Amino acid sequence: MEIGFIGLGNMGAPMAANLVAAGHAVTGFDLAAPCPERVTPAGSAADAASGRDVVITMLPNGAILRKVAEEILPAMAAGSVLVDCSTVEVAAARDVAGQAEAKGLGFLDAPVSGGVGGAAAGTLTFMVGGTEDAFATAKPLFEIMGQKAVHCGGAGNGQAAKICNNMILGVTMIATCEAFALADKLGLDRQAMFDVVSTSSGYSWTMNAYCPAPGIGPQSPADNGYRPGFAADLMLKDLRLSQAAAEDADADTPMGLAAMRLYETFVEAEDGSGRDFSAMLPRFEKRGRG
Repeated sequence: MEIGFIGLGNMGAPMAANLVAAGHAVTGFDLAAPCPERVTPAGSAADAASGRDVVITMLPNGAILRKVAEEILPAMAAGSVLVDCSTVEVAAARDVAGQAEAKGLGFLDAPVSGGVGGAAAGTLTFMVGGTEDAFATAKPLFEIMGQKAVHCGGAGNGQAAKICNNMILGVTMIATCEAFALADKLGLDRQAMFDVVSTSSGYSWTMNAYCPAPGIGPQSPADNGYRPGFAADLMLKDLRLSQAAAEDADADTPMGLAAMRLYETFVEAEDGSGRDFSAMLPRFEKRGRG
């Protein structure tokens, strides 16, 4: 396929490189980042999108997505598909989908899970909202860039799946860190704690696959000084998106709200910015009941 790729940062660059390695012709654009090897640079986002079969965007937020969409949708060929892999508000995804449909274009919101490592290895998971036809067009590209693509329904449902998943993740990580801090103060050995919980009803991804305690369980950012695999700043972004969506939908999400407020404090008033989201554990270690 002829592919336009807009947003060649830490995630977008390896995704575009994997598409080129698989034999697709990729034209890229980014305001700051250079194009990966064998990606043809374009002078603007509109130039990258013009005449392509599929245009992929990987952008920081919904406001930038809306701005880029205004520029590229008029340049895209009728029948082509815009695939937005950013994590943005459900409302932003649905607004851009409506604009694309009005111009005879396909649109998919396809946020990802798997981080920079997954982007480089081609093992991302895509959560996809949009029409069946658009999904069928983009599916071969998802199979190159990732290991799984789940069609979640209509436009915006990819974003809905991403923020619901990450709300669970944020709440669960806090609970896991609280439990380790409590175990410490009760004199329970961390390895014994892990051995029990990882095979009992407290089993979770945050315990078993991404343990926040250094030296316990599989290798994780805790074993690397909490250098981010998934930054606390990004968790805060996703929790804020979940709460914005919950407000729009009149959904009661008290645990998600509490997690958002804790990560706000951690990132904006403490030392969480630039650290992994599992660095909540050393935060709780230092705190008492009050």
